[in-house]
Amino acid sequence: MSDTIKYFLEESKMPKTWYNIAADLPKPMEPPLHPGTLKPIGPDDLAPLFPMALIGQEVSQDREIEIPEPVREIYKKWRPSPLYRARALEKHLDTPAKIYYKYEGVSPSGSHKPNTAVAQAFYNKEEGTKKITTETGAGQWGTSLAFACKLFGIELDVYMVKVSFEQKPYRKLVMQTYGARCVASPSNETDSGKAILAKDPNNTGSLGIAISEAVEMAAKNPDTKYALGSVLNHVLMHQTIVGNEAILQMEMADDYPDILVGCTGGGSNFSGLANPFFRKKF
Repeated sequence: MSDTIKYFLEESKMPKTWYNIAADLPKPMEPPLHPGTLKPIGPDDLAPLFPMALIGQEVSQDREIEIPEPVREIYKKWRPSPLYRARALEKHLDTPAKIYYKYEGVSPSGSHKPNTAVAQAFYNKEEGTKKITTETGAGQWGTSLAFACKLFGIELDVYMVKVSFEQKPYRKLVMQTYGARCVASPSNETDSGKAILAKDPNNTGSLGIAISEAVEMAAKNPDTKYALGSVLNHVLMHQTIVGNEAILQMEMADDYPDILVGCTGGGSNFSGLANPFFRKKF
């Protein structure tokens, strides 16, 4: 019996496409609604916030989307990421189950977030974007996008939830090291932030407030776009590089998972792993 713990995929075998689960759903997803008109959002509504390439990916029905070569070259700084067999945990639990985990902590920012941050920065650069605004809670997304924007020479403003801004100074420092400007949210820089502080000067912020500030600043400035680290279709699709790699590594282990486990907030972590396995199984 093999006692292998780490499964490393050769760099040359790193997947060259993302998987778009929208192509395999039983029926198309309902379109998001415009918060003002409550009508389906179209490309013209999204154009002030996102480059057209990402808008196209957001509504695409193509099963495979090619990963641009410049993005693949940057991915190689940490990809393919290793698949581990958690043998010590199996022994501690005294379980017959075989436990594997895909480790994304090898990325420059220590999480899976750069998988989409690099892609979004690339498409923004291609469209001539000079500046991006975004939000971050604990700071993983902010540090990842700061890393990506530094690579492509794009300015970045990060509105960080104020309680995290104060509790996690080192996350802020990493963003600043990459050249990003980090702002505690709610702030006095936006109309939405000012309105919230007028009602509650001690407001410690929330992700929703930070998003509102970042979106407002992007919408007001024609040379500025907005980037989001989860939730959106194109973000979840960019993360499928994780699952596409994991499928190849499970083949190396001569195994296949019965159950997939992952944390699910905005969905990018779990969908990045699970969506390609969904395609393979069905």
